[in-house]
Amino acid sequence: MKLAIAGTGQIVQTVLPYLADWGWEVAAICATVRSAGKAGELAAQCGNAAVFTDFSQMLAETDAGVVYIGTPNSLHISMAEAALLSGKHVIVEKPLASSLDESERLADLAMKKGLFLFEAITTVYQPDYAALKAQLHRIGDIKLVSCNFSQFSSRYEAFQRGETPPVFDPQKSGGALMDLNLYNIHWLLGLFGMPEEVVYHANIDRGIDTSGVLWMQYPNFQAVSAAAKDSSSPNRYIIQGTNGYLLQNTPANICGEVTLHLNDGTEETFHIQTQHRMEMEFRAFQQEIQEQDFENCYEALSRSLEASSVLTEARKSAGIRFPSDAE
Repeated sequence: MKLAIAGTGQIVQTVLPYLADWGWEVAAICATVRSAGKAGELAAQCGNAAVFTDFSQMLAETDAGVVYIGTPNSLHISMAEAALLSGKHVIVEKPLASSLDESERLADLAMKKGLFLFEAITTVYQPDYAALKAQLHRIGDIKLVSCNFSQFSSRYEAFQRGETPPVFDPQKSGGALMDLNLYNIHWLLGLFGMPEEVVYHANIDRGIDTSGVLWMQYPNFQAVSAAAKDSSSPNRYIIQGTNGYLLQNTPANICGEVTLHLNDGTEETFHIQTQHRMEMEFRAFQQEIQEQDFENCYEALSRSLEASSVLTEARKSAGIRFPSDAE
């Protein structure tokens, strides 16, 4: 299956070496003029991939049927819309868009055009995440859930010097909530559905959250979700129930080994090894397109809209505003 890629950043560099093994042929890469050299280097890894510095031109000239968007968050809406309008299926690196309104626009357009639209969120495609979900019933009534995905950003020191990297730029829809905490949100929504209420308590510097804690109220339990790009800690996910607890000591973008601890002393471990954390999502995207499985695609898309709703409400509760909010 042929793929056109928008972006040359870290996420694209991470996945590119594996795409051929997963059944994807990279036909084109689009970059800014400033990053054209990097695009050329990446294209060389893919054989005959064409290089573009104009996204509209790439859409018009490439024969790839699928576009993968790995650009700063604020560009997702315009690039995904353009790709869908050109008749191409779209994979958007998380988050789907900057706000719920934008996400709903993309979903409506994809459905109207009869095209596939995926949010690339590794969490929900991991086999160990499925194992975690399958064990939930064993721990009884859920009482508390806690998540922590904290990873010191290599760009934070530049931010402290007064620079504004995209990941810390409110004009580009950055911040810890939109990056690391989004994985936690999908982890929670996939297990428990939508909460009744969300509030985000953030550490804000120059209008953007460098870290924060998201509180989610469910009918019978509380969930707290911490994420930080200005500091580090062990990544830990715990679901506490009346009969025991479930533990993951890997971040939600990996969702690795799961340990079940019951009150009677029972301990069991579940783990299925994968080649790469992005493998299962790209295999799933390909299979759904090949089989024309719109039902699964749009079911996942509805979860992405729920995540976008939580993001938007949480962000606004902390007073964090993006340019998209003014539209």
